[in-house]
Amino acid sequence: MDGDPGLAAAAEVFKVLGHESRLWLLTLIHDEPRTVGALAEATGMSQPLVSQHLRSLREGRLAVAVRNGREVTYRVADEHVAHVVADAIAHTREPPHPAAPHGPSEEHA
Repeated sequence: MDGDPGLAAAAEVFKVLGHESRLWLLTLIHDEPRTVGALAEATGMSQPLVSQHLRSLREGRLAVAVRNGREVTYRVADEHVAHVVADAIAHTREPPHPAAPHGPSEEHA
């Protein structure tokens, strides 16, 4: 594909965001930095599963780990991440839009 090189990177971001649990974790760590244990307690997920999701979020540069002594807390990497998640959630809550008069163009499908 000869498009903007940022498209491939953006597609990778959306792949990482493509899991409901990761979106949930991002909303929680946007509210306040949290440890794996606190995230496991808040979500009901096991600590190993939370850690696995956090690793994916870190590798995707969507979350960062901050070490303070023996404690590691996680937070959203930057406000762009929080906005993408919040906008996606807001979009799902909008009423459906009426179809375009001639339907969507096949070249955009």
